[in-house]
Amino acid sequence: MKKTYQTIIREWKPIRSIEDLECQLDNFKILFAYHSGKIENEDITYHNTREIFENGKVINYTGDVRTIFEIENQKTCYEFLKEKIIKKQPLTVEFIKEIHSVLMRGCYDERRYDRGERPGQFKQHDYVVGDNIGVPVEDVEAEIGFICEEIQEEGIDPLTAAAYLHLNFESIHPFADGNGRVGRTIMNYYLMIHDCPPTIIYEDDKEAYYMALAIFDKTEEIKPFQTFLQKELERTWSSPERTTLRSLKETINLSQTTLEQNRHALEEEFEP
Repeated sequence: MKKTYQTIIREWKPIRSIEDLECQLDNFKILFAYHSGKIENEDITYHNTREIFENGKVINYTGDVRTIFEIENQKTCYEFLKEKIIKKQPLTVEFIKEIHSVLMRGCYDERRYDRGERPGQFKQHDYVVGDNIGVPVEDVEAEIGFICEEIQEEGIDPLTAAAYLHLNFESIHPFADGNGRVGRTIMNYYLMIHDCPPTIIYEDDKEAYYMALAIFDKTEEIKPFQTFLQKELERTWSSPERTTLRSLKETINLSQTTLEQNRHALEEEFEP
């Protein structure tokens, strides 16, 4: 049964330790990494994402190496942020640069690299984003700093602040590449340090996601994206996908146990 946003918020248990985090984000971290990556890169698969998160490798992979870097960086970023989530470290300009550096390590293409762009540094040149190019290069740091200060004000509804953060971050477009990945990551980071559940922006909802971003760019109206975000949060924490994957894992484990028991029984029965 699909849960309402109010139910999810009420049932969410604030993260106070690494154990809490690992328990509550066990399956979420893989699904978030998969969908966030898939929005930007069609070659990312759930299988490869799960293999890298759970086993640290993929076998017989023949695709673009950058795809593996992108998935591995998502895992590394999760590990990088764990302690910071527990300590509720506030978002700052330098912290966001660090997150970008982790997420985009080894992922800048040759063209950007030749232009002086580097992971962990704000863009040196303007890049087209939808119908605009974001804010001018010289204004990026001040704009990001302003947003970081605004969301630290007390008494703001966390979901509203998270929507405001993501919309403005994407509108500023502070980096030469990786803005979507970083934007979705810091949005969830903000939600968790304010005792709210994180959300997945599902790859199959990408069109609606981009439309909500475009509405903000043209009108500065955050309500459409806030509504979209609420719906995605409801899907994240009551999605059949989550239940199916969890059930599938349990079924596989049960089948392996049953198989092993049957094997021992057969060996005993036919033992000479």
